[in-house]
Amino acid sequence: MTGIHDLLAGAGVGLVGGLTSGFMGTSPGGGLVIFTVLLLGAEQHVAQGTSLITQVPPTGLAGVRRYWQSGNRSPLQWIVWISIGFLVGGVGGGYAAAAVSDAVLQWTYVVYLVALIALLILRRDRKDGSTEGGDRDDLPGLPLLLIGMLAGFSSGFMGIGGGLAITVGLAAGLRVPQHQAQLVSLIFSVIPTNIPAAWIYWSKGLMVGWPAIIGIVAGLWIGTDLGARMANGVSKAVLRRAMIALVSLMAVYMTHKALT
Repeated sequence: MTGIHDLLAGAGVGLVGGLTSGFMGTSPGGGLVIFTVLLLGAEQHVAQGTSLITQVPPTGLAGVRRYWQSGNRSPLQWIVWISIGFLVGGVGGGYAAAAVSDAVLQWTYVVYLVALIALLILRRDRKDGSTEGGDRDDLPGLPLLLIGMLAGFSSGFMGIGGGLAITVGLAAGLRVPQHQAQLVSLIFSVIPTNIPAAWIYWSKGLMVGWPAIIGIVAGLWIGTDLGARMANGVSKAVLRRAMIALVSLMAVYMTHKALT
């Protein structure tokens, strides 16, 4: 019964993580860390390792397809620059995480989430209204590389997949339209750029059992598709408010975990 319980609990974690991933265009890692800790009783390092390992399969493919069908596009050069930064940052973050305590990881997670909330709240659309228009493809490489490095480091160090950093960095930092930013973020749940960081956790045995991992992956496939369908039916303002609410809840929960 333990295996069945873990499978079902993992499926629940994956479904919730997939829904939030598809709806807000974030890789499912952030939600998975929270819900893995909450539902499966895992400690922080194990939760983060599980989150990264379950993101190796292309679970966001259905969500990417939904965004693409709705007319959103992602220039190839964006993916290349962010991928390079992601790989470098991911390795550094994975090794750094293995060297610190659970408490340090939890408080770093809280600070990171609060910073993302501030960026989302303080974001201002440009006066020409260009963030309301079509997709952009004119971004320089260096900012994209830096976004990739931040996303990779956050992925390796906190096990959150990097999707939050990519979405917020593009939408709030570089003024990319919200739906387009979310598509780019979801693409990185298809490209296995987190393999180096996941391997570091795997090699140290920092993961839950296989029944739970199988359940999480299955839940992610279904949840991401459903979430992306919902996202393409609402405005960018709704998506941004939903992201602020989700990240705020995550920050509150992680603060509680760090204090207890």
